[in-house]
Amino acid sequence: MKLVLAAMAVIVAIPVAIAAFLTHLAATVTGGTSSHPGAEALADIPGNYLALYRTAAPQCPGLDWSILAAIGKIETDHGRSTLPGVHNGQNHAGAAGPMQFLAGTFDEVLRRHRLPPGGATPPSRYNPHDAIHAAAHYLCDSGARGGQDLYRAIFTYNRADWYVRKVLAQAERYAAAASVAGTGNCTDVQALSLAAHAAISFACQQLGQPYVWGGDGGAEGGFDCSGLTKAAYAHAGISLPRTAHTQFQAGPGVPVGQPLLPGDLVFYGNPHIKIRHVGLYLGNGKMINAPTFGQPVQIDSYRYKNDDYIGATRPMRRNP
Repeated sequence: MKLVLAAMAVIVAIPVAIAAFLTHLAATVTGGTSSHPGAEALADIPGNYLALYRTAAPQCPGLDWSILAAIGKIETDHGRSTLPGVHNGQNHAGAAGPMQFLAGTFDEVLRRHRLPPGGATPPSRYNPHDAIHAAAHYLCDSGARGGQDLYRAIFTYNRADWYVRKVLAQAERYAAAASVAGTGNCTDVQALSLAAHAAISFACQQLGQPYVWGGDGGAEGGFDCSGLTKAAYAHAGISLPRTAHTQFQAGPGVPVGQPLLPGDLVFYGNPHIKIRHVGLYLGNGKMINAPTFGQPVQIDSYRYKNDDYIGATRPMRRNP
C-alpha cells in the first residue's frame, strides 16, 4: 500500500462484469446501505473480521463492506497469513498489520480521523479493528465517498490495475447482490438495501387499505398508486415526487436488461404523454400497489397480458 494520498486519474478498460458490479454497488450502497454476505464470504471470512468489515464500511457513504473484505483477503487472508509484517514487524515494503498499512499512511489517517472505540490504545495498524476502520477512512479520502470513484480509491491503496481488478473480482464473489431476488410476498421481505427493505415493509403494512384518488394515507383514509410509493419511500427517508409521471422522471432508471430488485418502482404508460400507474416491486414477479377505484392495496403480478409496462427506477438517497 502506498503512502501517497492524492490519487491520479485511472483510465483503463474495465471488464464488463466488473463494470456492472461497480454500477450495482454505486446503486446500492448510497446512503449507508450495503450488499449481503454471500456463501463464499460466510465460509471464508472469520466472524470477527466480517463484523468489522460491515461495521467500518458505513463510515464512508458509497463504500461497500465487500471492498474492505476483498482487500483484507488479498493482503493477508483476513489476518491469517504468516508472512512477515502481518502480526509483527513489517514486510520488505514497510507494510504491516492485517490491512498492510505503511506506518506513515496509518498515522496520516489517524491525524485526519478519530477511530471508534474497540481497538488498541493507542490505535495500532496490527489491531484488526483499528486497521479495518482506518482502511475505510483511507478509501473514503481517496475517492470512495459517495461512490465518486471507487476504482481510483482502490488504485490508491495499491497502485496497480491488476490489484484493482483482483479486489473488485473478489468483492463480487463475496457480495450476494445478485441473489436477492425477493420472495414476492410480505411474510418474508427481502431487499438488498435498508431503504428498499423499509419501503417494502411500510407498503406491506398498508395491504387492504382502500384506493383513494390523490390519497397519501393517514387522515385521507387510503392511497392512490403514487401516494403509496411516495409514502413508502418517505418512511425509508427518501423523498419522491407526488405523481407516477414525476416519479418516473426522477429516476434513476434501472437499465434495460438488468434484473429488477425488491424495492424498485415499476411503471406503466407512455413516458412522453403520461405514466398512468406505479407499483413497488417485491420480487418473484410480484408488486405491491394501489390499483384503482374499488380495489384495495394488494399484491399483483407486475407483468400481465397486454400491459403497457415502460420500465423501472431504483430510488436512492441523494448525496448532500
